[in-house]
Amino acid sequence: MPSISVRRLYQDNQQKLQLSWVAGNGGADNRIYESNERPVLALVGHLNFIHPNRVQVIGAEEFDFLSRLENGSMMKITLEDLFDTEVAVIIVANDMPVPEMLHAYCDEHNVPLITSPVESPYLMDILRIYLQQALAVSITKHGVFLDVHEVGVLILGQSGLGKSELALELLSRGHRLVADDAVEIYRTAPEKLEGRCPQVLRDFLEVRGVGILNIRQIFGETAMRLTKSLQLIINLIPADDHYMKTVDRLNTLTEYEEILNVKVRKITIPVAVGRNLAVLVEAAVQNFILQRRGIDSTQDFLDRHTAVMKEDNVQNEIDSD
Repeated sequence: MPSISVRRLYQDNQQKLQLSWVAGNGGADNRIYESNERPVLALVGHLNFIHPNRVQVIGAEEFDFLSRLENGSMMKITLEDLFDTEVAVIIVANDMPVPEMLHAYCDEHNVPLITSPVESPYLMDILRIYLQQALAVSITKHGVFLDVHEVGVLILGQSGLGKSELALELLSRGHRLVADDAVEIYRTAPEKLEGRCPQVLRDFLEVRGVGILNIRQIFGETAMRLTKSLQLIINLIPADDHYMKTVDRLNTLTEYEEILNVKVRKITIPVAVGRNLAVLVEAAVQNFILQRRGIDSTQDFLDRHTAVMKEDNVQNEIDSD
């Protein structure tokens, strides 16, 4: 089950949300994770004692509620109920002062207490989006991932077929690189996959005979993307005689590959000497875009061919009469 620590949540969002860690240092490794009962979007919420969130946020109304517990015993009972739950971290938003008893309880129970001047609704929106990405189920694929005509394209194929050289040619034609060699694929929604690049490989492309290239420095900032939705797989295979004899020339059968229980459209392109793979990939992507708009070139051709055959048959019947 994917999970992250409070320490990582704090580090990744400290600058954006102006976070300050004020108590509960012993809980830095408390885990935040998704479960069947608690999906990602429900992990973060305003202070809740009945259905406690893993990330409890105290905004203006929650602060007023705690402030009204003037009787020390009532405050103690309320906090004891709160800390009996599986709270991973408490965040006091809106630049509110931290109640002294809450500070003490966080230290005692090793629950990190963090403050932020950001208003609580915006803070929760940011953290929910962050957790949705951080806790997404993922796998790593060996290939090259690019943005071609605004379509996320994963290029697969055995080693030595020229995937990196193809990526370099596509980059020179104005397309953008996300990842080379190791592509991290995350399921960020039930039917949505997102490709990313491991931090250590970001910006780099390895081309045999040339070496490691820094794509950002060679082609500029616009040649790189940090993430992209995966929409199409291009599978490169050697174009031997046996395969070329059995290939479906009209490509009437639609191929798919299942990744993390999500079906992704797949197109197989044979690799042979003299074939311009960059042009073929661009054409395949453009055709894919047309198909998503309901324009199927193959079906149009078959319909036209059928219509011509019918006309010929009718004419033959007339001539025979």
